[in-house]
Amino acid sequence: MYPKLRDQVRRLAAPGRPRGAASTSNSAPSLAETGRIRLLTFNIQVGIATEAYHHYFTRSWQHLLPHSQRRDNLDRIAELLQDYDVVALQECDGGSLRSGFVNQVQYLASQGGFPYWRQQLNRNLGRIAQHSNGILSRYQPLRVEEHRLPALIPGRGAMMAFYGQPDDPLVLVLMHLSLSKGAQNRQLGYIRELIAPYRHVVLMGDMNAHAEQLLTHSPLRSAELIPLPDSAMSFPSWRPEKALDHILVSRTLDVHDTRVVDYPVSDHLPVSMEIEIPGVTV
Repeated sequence: MYPKLRDQVRRLAAPGRPRGAASTSNSAPSLAETGRIRLLTFNIQVGIATEAYHHYFTRSWQHLLPHSQRRDNLDRIAELLQDYDVVALQECDGGSLRSGFVNQVQYLASQGGFPYWRQQLNRNLGRIAQHSNGILSRYQPLRVEEHRLPALIPGRGAMMAFYGQPDDPLVLVLMHLSLSKGAQNRQLGYIRELIAPYRHVVLMGDMNAHAEQLLTHSPLRSAELIPLPDSAMSFPSWRPEKALDHILVSRTLDVHDTRVVDYPVSDHLPVSMEIEIPGVTV
């Protein structure tokens, strides 16, 4: 059983240290200079390009074995990520056989020009697969926490990244939820407790549920979060008809742009949002 609220904090690591990297580049922008932050959440399906339902069968082997075009697809993803400040990644591989032993979070950070990144390894199958979430950031967070989410089958996680004012921070929670409603409610109950102390909160990731389910029939119903528009369909990428990928924000935050990005390089489309940083005057 997972602890109710595990409080272990892992910071973004310095260059060369395992499972994280950051060079404190002097050219990296500061929050005080911009006042806004551009967010993106993207389930990259370990770099597999899926363009039709039958590809789940014909390309299923790519979840186990390397493929020569996977690196090209990652490069296409990295081109998109260059337009954003903080990126939440789901379904990444941390460096196993199927990815050609490439840590995909680290690779996208390098190709996208992000000085800070963090991989969260949630299901470790050794050389076969390294199921992971990831965060890429152009700004140095105040801190980053990793949390294991409750589930009957272990392997789901969330990350919390803190920005802005230490006494009243902007809190980004990056997650990939389970498929069943029961597991989702347990996981969202855990996350609801995590965010309870904070005023400025953003939940982002592949939540495998529509906003109505999340905000009216789950523990998030008391959180007073604002969803994306009803038209923000992100799955499947070739014919979007389900809103499974979300960026949910506190009512204290000023939102300037929200959209589903038409960039079909996975079975999910990425979702973006631009918000103002609370307490920052430009």
